[in-house]
Amino acid sequence: MKRIIILVLSAALLAAGAAESVAQSRYGVIGGMTFSNSKEFSRSTMTQFHAGLTYKLDLPLGFSVQPSLVYNVKGAKMQGVLSGNGSERFDISMGYLELPVSLQWGPDLLIFRPFLDVTPYIGYALNNKLVAAGNVTAKNSWDALQRFEYGMGLGIGLDIWRFQVIGRYNWNFGSLYAPGQTVDGTFPELVRGAFDKSSFGGITLSIAFLFGGGR
Repeated sequence: MKRIIILVLSAALLAAGAAESVAQSRYGVIGGMTFSNSKEFSRSTMTQFHAGLTYKLDLPLGFSVQPSLVYNVKGAKMQGVLSGNGSERFDISMGYLELPVSLQWGPDLLIFRPFLDVTPYIGYALNNKLVAAGNVTAKNSWDALQRFEYGMGLGIGLDIWRFQVIGRYNWNFGSLYAPGQTVDGTFPELVRGAFDKSSFGGITLSIAFLFGGGR
């Protein structure tokens, strides 16, 4: 699955470069809210943010390609991950440098353009913070954590003038736990208990402002 995601990203970027001379392009800024959790042990959704730069290439027949480079903070509020101890609670957040490539299709209705969105992405974690209730606080400890991520998002969006709004649900196909590392101490044990079979997933709500182009 990791190879498929990387191949799709590479093909989308190559197609964007080949078509740029005959298509309309715009660039801009993008940001919004990230609502994430974990598949197991989650007690509630964590609200964070994402922000970065984006580039949109409009293609014929209603298609467009939009790669972005964003800093995206994801997290989870966990409970009951240590040897069946249901009272154990902790919050973990991780900041990723991500490259999502949005593949879009939608009809141009002059005043606005609704579209469907499929977005493969890859990312690399730059920092993290874990706070366990009454137990441990750790920053940027990578013991047992997998820093590389890859996944897929599905969503809908709307272009109005130079503004763009996108709502997307994201699946992370990799595990946040790095099984090849030695698990000694509270922090790695928390990570293994929480993410041995799961990783971050959730919803992003984004708004972008685009420059250039004909609109």
